[in-house]
Amino acid sequence: MQVVNPHVRAERRPVEAVRTVTVLGATGSVGMSTVDLLKRGNGRYAVEAVTAHKNGAQLAQIARDLNARFAVVADPAAYDDLKAALAGSGIQAGCGESALVEAAQRPADWVMAAVSGSVGLKPTLAAAKRGATVALANKECMVCAGAMFMRTAAASGASVLPVDSEHNAIFQALSAGPREDVSRIFITASGGPFRTWTREAMRAATVEQALKHPNWSMGPKITIDSATMMNKCLELIEAHHLFAAPPSQLAVLVHPQSIIHGMVEYRDGSVVAQLGSPDMRTPIAHCLAYPMRIDGPSAKLDLAKLGQLTFEAPDPERFPSLALGQRAMETGGAAPTILNAANEVAVAAFLNRKIGFGGIPALVEAALDAAERRNATAEPQDIDEALAVDHMTRSLANELLPEIAAKSV
Repeated sequence: MQVVNPHVRAERRPVEAVRTVTVLGATGSVGMSTVDLLKRGNGRYAVEAVTAHKNGAQLAQIARDLNARFAVVADPAAYDDLKAALAGSGIQAGCGESALVEAAQRPADWVMAAVSGSVGLKPTLAAAKRGATVALANKECMVCAGAMFMRTAAASGASVLPVDSEHNAIFQALSAGPREDVSRIFITASGGPFRTWTREAMRAATVEQALKHPNWSMGPKITIDSATMMNKCLELIEAHHLFAAPPSQLAVLVHPQSIIHGMVEYRDGSVVAQLGSPDMRTPIAHCLAYPMRIDGPSAKLDLAKLGQLTFEAPDPERFPSLALGQRAMETGGAAPTILNAANEVAVAAFLNRKIGFGGIPALVEAALDAAERRNATAEPQDIDEALAVDHMTRSLANELLPEIAAKSV
């Protein structure tokens, strides 16, 4: 390895070529953070396409600001608003699933996959199939079809860069040594708003209380997942596929300050950690410029001012979702798909005040039990099979909902 002499003036960095970029899910929290970085790019990036679910007017403004070539809304009902807002701009407009896939297939070097939910599966896979660099922020690709997605990416030569702060941290820490020398991988968790609450108090928690995350500003679904710690279950499954890590090598560690985002322990006892302010623009910037680095707008850490970093083991009694996630990961096959779909139904029911907070893991467990009784946990072989399992689970969870509601409200 070449050692750089600090007293010798460094050579000028080579001029970087313009990187073409597509942002799938441009109006969500990750998408907007990506848009912010692109606006600061000083001509480093050219935007091919941007997409959103249904906010046509907002998407049109983003497309204009970034001088994108193509803008797509998933919901056809929003197409007229998008088309009207883009009139005279020269930016093409599209709508529906086929247009989302087209946006992903367009010749961008780098694709931010930030469409949330199962609707993001097909466009993200389309980007991977053509060998693009995929900055992955869509959990469903790993949770619902992780093995198939990674096989597809490997076959096409696509690069998959993890955007979630925890997986991005692990990705960076894994550069410290050979993969075969890794002994453990730690995903950190803030503990959410109920880290110190009793189990009884948590069962009575309101929607408003569950949405008050102590560190991160996120959408309602992921914020509730943080409150139940289901987000850590999904992240463990993601890490299992992204890093080819056996379940026995993966662990969750509660770290309330959300400064250390992930750690890797090596066989010699060394532990390598990535630290950063709780700002999604840090991992996005890492992926956007990879393998280079760019200036980031996130607040710089002042560890002396912070004073201390603390850690604790997660409590499986107060957070039963952790055991459900471990069960789904070890079962494999379609079990993670079932876990994810049932959780989405449960979270939506809680946000709509149809079930209590304790009803979220209860509904997920009931759906897993019912699916196993039906022998419905075989691994999906393609996207259509994964989506079929997803749809089956949602129907099953909705059937179970009245029973869970009666016990949890």
